[in-house]
Amino acid sequence: MTTGSALYIPPYKADDQDVVVELNNRFGPEAFSAQPTRTGMPVLWVARARLVEVLTFLRNLPKPYVMLYDLHGVDERLRTKRQGLPSGADFTVFYHLMSIERNSDVMIKVALSESDLSVPTVTHIWPNANWYEREVWDMYGIDFKGHPHLTRIMMPPTWEGHPLRKDFPARATEFDPFSLTLAKQQLEEEAARFKPEDWGMKRSGANEDYMFLNLGPNHPSAHGAFRIILQLDGEEIVDCVPDVGYHHRGAEKMAERQSWHSFIPYTDRIDYLGGVMNNLPYVLSVEKLAGIKVPEKVDVIRIMMAEFFRITSHLLFLGTYIQDVGAMTPVFFTFTDRQKAYTVIEAITGFRLHPAWYRIGGVAHDLPRGWEKLVKDFVEWMPKRLDEYQKAALDNSILKGRTIGVAAYNTKEAFEWGVTGAGLRSTGCDFDLRKARPYSGYENFEFEVPLAVNGDAYDRCIVRVEEMRQSIKIIEQCMRNMPEGPYKADHPLTTPPPKERTLQHIETLITHFLQVSWGPVMPANESFQMIEATKGINSYYLTSDGGTMSYRTRIRTPSFPHLQQIPSVIKGSMVADLIAYLGSIDFVMADVDR
Repeated sequence: MTTGSALYIPPYKADDQDVVVELNNRFGPEAFSAQPTRTGMPVLWVARARLVEVLTFLRNLPKPYVMLYDLHGVDERLRTKRQGLPSGADFTVFYHLMSIERNSDVMIKVALSESDLSVPTVTHIWPNANWYEREVWDMYGIDFKGHPHLTRIMMPPTWEGHPLRKDFPARATEFDPFSLTLAKQQLEEEAARFKPEDWGMKRSGANEDYMFLNLGPNHPSAHGAFRIILQLDGEEIVDCVPDVGYHHRGAEKMAERQSWHSFIPYTDRIDYLGGVMNNLPYVLSVEKLAGIKVPEKVDVIRIMMAEFFRITSHLLFLGTYIQDVGAMTPVFFTFTDRQKAYTVIEAITGFRLHPAWYRIGGVAHDLPRGWEKLVKDFVEWMPKRLDEYQKAALDNSILKGRTIGVAAYNTKEAFEWGVTGAGLRSTGCDFDLRKARPYSGYENFEFEVPLAVNGDAYDRCIVRVEEMRQSIKIIEQCMRNMPEGPYKADHPLTTPPPKERTLQHIETLITHFLQVSWGPVMPANESFQMIEATKGINSYYLTSDGGTMSYRTRIRTPSFPHLQQIPSVIKGSMVADLIAYLGSIDFVMADVDR
């Protein structure tokens, strides 16, 4: 598929004010109050009464905001620096909208008072608002009027309280010791019972019983702790309900009690196959807050390591995907290749799976001696292997028969459900953040964005295999053109400051000690950074209240909307098709539950 036949995406416009003009022309400037932030997009407060009207207008513009990229809340009650916040804002619900045709974003915010926590649902404008609204209700207790099924999503139904409220304890030591009595156990078991009518399922006839299949939460094809309840007619899926939350660790809550610096290792575990790829949006977002410009060498090192992790993640996907559709051997080979990549990663960072190696303002240490040879060996080894996988597995008639035309969706449906990454590009939409909104210096690299056209389980796989080839290309360019220079920015908020200097200046030693023990003090503001991660677009939206810790960290992960999309795609297909579909999504539960 050529890029020319796809949707044209203009160059990225940060802080695009065109939409503000259009909104002011339609609703009058008095309907909005703008908030200055470092998010890179207009942030507008709107009255609750006008919210649905404003969002519907944005969805139906000539170049529409087709994707509800994110929707969540903030408990504002403990904010001390309240510049830009409306008076009486105890809680905020924000809507982050994305327009592909404009290549720009806008954020709409609604302020709510504690006594009246209710806002109308927007599930009729964007279907993917369903899960996001459930999460906000679960975490903050904010009601969404008109929501089809407002129940807990991350926490179990028996849970009391709303964890992301500021008055909810953040440490286990603040709770009573856990005990499980027999009565409590029975209560929990009963709460886990699936009641189909509550989920809007219907019987096919008055005299017929439901036929159910519980897939997961520990089925190998559910890749983690994911449960999906299928209503069947023979082998045909009539209806299905994805159920998540079994893996929820509360990373966003943890971020509120970790210093800016000590939260980095937690980001590795958001998508535990993405390694330093997850550090990147976080450190870039903190650097925006602090106003840190990193040296060129840092950018190139970061890109090289992120692309290494793109390859290791895609290799795991490839092996398990082929295994899901029935071929057992390739997984052993893909894992062998992953080990090769991890050898390089370990030599450079010191760790394999979770290096947590990026730092605010740079990386943990310089590249070791002899790194070029290791990278060169890998770059020469890998393309031949990818050709073998293509020949042995992906051109295999059985695999093709199991996946071509299975679980297909088009670009329009992908936008509606908030699909990003390879899932979107397999429908023919040429949207890759590395090209569309370059960060960390990706604009200086030559590579192509692989596209497919059918949007089915096979295409999603092919796109990722080709992405690996392009990642090898990028790594090769990093190796050839690695600039000289420092591996850390010379800035007072760079964490931690260079070790060499601590041994020479007492001030640097003091700064080093404070930066690591308390954490740097970030200016009060909001910042945002998205990146093209291994499974789609991953982003961090940080709110600082001028302290050593984050006031609110919103982590938007790609796999969450991808699982929400499943019922709309798979109804009417066979159970076996669902397995192929689950494999092709390439999700991981830590990326969903956070």
